[in-house]
Amino acid sequence: MIKKIIPLICIFLLFGCQKNDVEVFNGSNTTFEKMKGSWVVVNYWADWCAPCIKEIPELIEFSKENPEVRVFAFNFDELDETDLEPVARKFNLEIPSLISHPRDIWGIETPPAVPATFFINPNGILEKSFFRPQTKDDLNNILVALQNTL
Repeated sequence: MIKKIIPLICIFLLFGCQKNDVEVFNGSNTTFEKMKGSWVVVNYWADWCAPCIKEIPELIEFSKENPEVRVFAFNFDELDETDLEPVARKFNLEIPSLISHPRDIWGIETPPAVPATFFINPNGILEKSFFRPQTKDDLNNILVALQNTL
């Protein structure tokens, strides 16, 4: 009996101690590996960008309609959690916001302008980049088209 319990305890400790290497505001910290298997959408935005602010409700609706897709915002000005909190509250940013830079997770460099939206496939590979505002319908159409190519 003890020979069966000790390996189980070791496995539990191993998985319980894994480091979450992706820091998320308004959501749960996670790892790159845990995100594999899901489509991921990352949207760069800024509080001084009118099209970005207009796009936020569209991202939220897209996220609600597609719970299997991991939708993240990322602040163009790379605000830390303390500075991001009041800005996120002001603009009702209900989707999780990455604190970890997308460059460090998927190799996505900061775009020259915002809004910018990136679709990452379930293998963790960047599939498409869009450098203009998106609507919920645009995002749904892009997702369907990309899913049909895999």
